[in-house]
Amino acid sequence: MSDTKARPGRVAITEYLEVDLRTERWHCRRCNHDIEAARNNYKEGLLVAQRDPREVHRPLINEDRYEYTFAPDPEWCRLVEFYCPGCATLMEVEYLPPGHPITRDIELDVDAMKARHADKLEETEQ
Repeated sequence: MSDTKARPGRVAITEYLEVDLRTERWHCRRCNHDIEAARNNYKEGLLVAQRDPREVHRPLINEDRYEYTFAPDPEWCRLVEFYCPGCATLMEVEYLPPGHPITRDIELDVDAMKARHADKLEETEQ
């Protein structure tokens, strides 16, 4: 990664995501792109690509001879990739059944985080 240094008022949540507690916004740790409100699902602010899972998991046996090839069936499984709009870093990948909504895998208690990091937030404001 090119730029994952600690930024004042921000807390790293994942390898590529951080939350700015002053503005209550998700940011990319790589390019600093403002993604989404921290109280929302960060995936709502990312670029989404849906791929055929067989592109990633190639059939292990001859698909002309066998119905089941150990590759995910695209009628039962979709591969959804989430990218940063600023630098195209792959942030997350989900395997979901068709029609299933996007998963909210991280829900922050922003108020509790602000209370926990209050002393650091005061330092950045001075």
